[in-house]
Amino acid sequence: MQLWLCPLIAFLLGSIPFGLFIARMKGIDIRQHGSGNIGATNVLRVVGKKYGITCLILDALKGFIPTLLAYTLIRFVGQDTNFTFHGLLDHGYIFPAVDQWKAQTLQVLTGLLSILGHNYSPWVGFKGGKGIATSAGVLIALAPAAVVLLILVWVITFKVSRYVSVASIVAAALLPLIIISGSWYHGKIATGDWNKPLFVFSVVIAALAIWKHRANIQRLMNGTENRFQPKKKTDA
Repeated sequence: MQLWLCPLIAFLLGSIPFGLFIARMKGIDIRQHGSGNIGATNVLRVVGKKYGITCLILDALKGFIPTLLAYTLIRFVGQDTNFTFHGLLDHGYIFPAVDQWKAQTLQVLTGLLSILGHNYSPWVGFKGGKGIATSAGVLIALAPAAVVLLILVWVITFKVSRYVSVASIVAAALLPLIIISGSWYHGKIATGDWNKPLFVFSVVIAALAIWKHRANIQRLMNGTENRFQPKKKTDA
């Protein structure tokens, strides 16, 4: 049952438009303001910092929870179970070691469906956010070390450019390189048991994230993209 239930839960949870709900609590239709996006960045700009951070956390959890659930319930012999829902371990489906790739494919497919649910939510006309926070949640479950590096890349790029979109695009573009480098660093490529589905997943979500930023890329080319400007302190 978990072989199809985990991906289904991932899509349904991912499709919950938290940004839309949070903004509506303040009497705002977020789709009619700013970039029109229901993601955390637009919520932060239009509604406020604490609401944007809340949206960011909730959108990340949409990716993290179902992916960790799949990582717990769909496993292979020899898989590390330290970062799992330990209370559910006895209910998992365990593939033999030779079919490691099948378990890993289902795990990353679950993560991908949570991102697609966020990006193309059926509750808002199959529209949604750009999937950055939800993708981060998925990666925290599958490759937490990569998330640390991506955050560093994002922060450095943002500090230099002052564009949220540029930082997100650069981080997305570097994701596959970080994933493959991690496999090489841990000797997985040499032994041939590296997580190939995770690498394919990283390429797909990187391309998807960049595609979802195509309007930002066009505005950057036109010089009309909004650059983040910190609020200046006023004299008392």
